[in-house]
Amino acid sequence: MTEESDAVLYSTEGSVARITLNRPQKKNALNDALITGIGEKLREAGASAEIRVVLITGAGADFCSGADLSALQKISGASIGENASDARTLMELFALMRQIRIPVVAAVRGRALAGGCGLASAADIVLAEESARFGYPEVKIGFVPAMVATILRRNVSEKQAFELLTRGGEIGARRAHEIGLVNQVFADEDFDTEVSAYLTGFEKMSQSAVALTKSLLYQIDGMSFGEALEAGVDTNVIARMTADCQRGVARFLKKD
Repeated sequence: MTEESDAVLYSTEGSVARITLNRPQKKNALNDALITGIGEKLREAGASAEIRVVLITGAGADFCSGADLSALQKISGASIGENASDARTLMELFALMRQIRIPVVAAVRGRALAGGCGLASAADIVLAEESARFGYPEVKIGFVPAMVATILRRNVSEKQAFELLTRGGEIGARRAHEIGLVNQVFADEDFDTEVSAYLTGFEKMSQSAVALTKSLLYQIDGMSFGEALEAGVDTNVIARMTADCQRGVARFLKKD
């Protein structure tokens, strides 16, 4: 097996699918093989009726350090069309993370920088070690994390996003949590245990309700207030007709 064929590892345990970025010697830097592999494994997890949540994590000390040297070299010599195609590949991965029916959770230890920070923030939920670091240093080399900006703006305030993208600095996990970039921060020594416990929580939830909620939540982003309420009506009706809801209501009524 070559390094590229092993760039992304995939495993399942019960209802949890784990996608591991497996280039620890390169700090899990993004390249074509990694981006393609993550997308393939996300589709595999999303197509399985047994999987309730997918976890994205990094092998080694860091989650993901952004684009690797070969990717940057390719950018410097590429044509407009080639650069557009390359950018679109990453865009499609970010979009896919929201499109699949199951929650996507990023577990961040070490550094999540540049495109790696974008990958984490594109997840539905971000869990971080207390010592983890987040940042968008692209501006330092004249680059704009343009697709990442779309995601970041939906995670944090306008002013926080502007500062993160134009100052190029790093912030710690606690600060990332304060501004809404991270959902939960766990002590380094308890991280694996806490992440596992967090993921287990999805086993108690209705699969159809979680999938409908995820779809609705992201669907209403660009809607007016009235349109969003109408979308809510449609989702409400669909939810009422699901087997999960029928069983849940029957159990509730039986208690009385």
